[in-house]
Amino acid sequence: MTERVADTLHASKADVWYLKEIAFGNTEYKRKLKIITQNFNGPCSFIAICNILILRGQIEVLPYERGTVSYEFLAQLVGEYLLMSCPDIDVSAALSIMPTTTKGLDLNPLFTGPTSFRPAGEGGELKLFEQAGIVLVHGWLVDPESEEYRVVQHVRDYDTAVMLIADADHITRGRLLTADVWSGVEAGSSSQAGSSSQAGSSSQAGSSSQAANGLSGYASPTSPSEIYSEKDREKIEHALVSQAFLDSTKSQLTYHGLFQLASMLQPGSLVALFRNSHLSVLHKREGEDSSLYSLVTDHVFLQEPSVVWERLEDVDGDGSTFVDSDFVRSTPAGGDFAGHTAESALYALEMERDPDVALARQLQAEEDARSHEIYIRRQRQQEIRQREEEERKRKNEDGASRKSKKMKDKCVIM
Repeated sequence: MTERVADTLHASKADVWYLKEIAFGNTEYKRKLKIITQNFNGPCSFIAICNILILRGQIEVLPYERGTVSYEFLAQLVGEYLLMSCPDIDVSAALSIMPTTTKGLDLNPLFTGPTSFRPAGEGGELKLFEQAGIVLVHGWLVDPESEEYRVVQHVRDYDTAVMLIADADHITRGRLLTADVWSGVEAGSSSQAGSSSQAGSSSQAGSSSQAANGLSGYASPTSPSEIYSEKDREKIEHALVSQAFLDSTKSQLTYHGLFQLASMLQPGSLVALFRNSHLSVLHKREGEDSSLYSLVTDHVFLQEPSVVWERLEDVDGDGSTFVDSDFVRSTPAGGDFAGHTAESALYALEMERDPDVALARQLQAEEDARSHEIYIRRQRQQEIRQREEEERKRKNEDGASRKSKKMKDKCVIM
């Protein structure tokens, strides 16, 4: 391990998070409290849990003059709260789960329900939310009135969609998202080789109809029976629709999902919202204003007392605005970031301070995303090859068993 990596690991263990003073409560009575802010790589899951408990008044950071907290300090607070308020739960098990929340949660949302998740592994992290009485929600929902609903409802969740796309890409030999997905496969037989001109015209026809038909916006098959089996064709079609849905909902929030969240949450609610692979605190106000607000915890706004909540108004955050503790449009002292999302405001501030660093970070994030996609695709292809190899072995074993049985039948003495 290099010295630089060792220093980084040491620094991550000693991380502390700064506290920010805000006011929170109903219109008649607001109390002052301190929320936890998050640095660039902060553990959003654990911070969201703690901030919801703080806003509810179920835990409190003392002394009030304290400016920072550590994971150990907060873990003790949460553990004591669970011990005193939830006597029926296994606190030791909850404490063993808690450290995993500092590394982020691997959540798998279902596209058909705002509170539906399929956890990775044993799902102990979701149990912690349940034990703390915190509802976990998301707005990555497919609209039942949309054309892609039938397919996306069948696929159901994000992980299944990714695996389906990887499977279909393997079937099409890496041509899934190209215009010649239906006709550009390399010739695998003499009949295919003899119809190369037909494949070319089919590809041209498919690309010309790409904008005209097809749920996913990709070309529909012209004569796919010569290339793919019926089962493979259906898988490819579903993969194209799934990929189009994921591409059109990169913020992991849809307008149908936003409407469902606004409808299901009761006034005064505090829940954990999964969006953009991030967990944040979502609040629905009491009174006439029933808008949804996300708690701003980015460390860049630590010294901006007027930036407390971000109004959730659209799926991309372009029209969202920051408000203060009274839910009045904010007027930041250090610059006007109103109208930005927390992420875009942070990026804008970094661009002002050091454009090279901000650009390098953006390029690195894009590279990481591409690498992760390639890794998933290769892993899925390897799994498919392993299953095919196991299937061949099983067939060979079954064939040998039947042959042995026939030999025994022939040797029976009457």
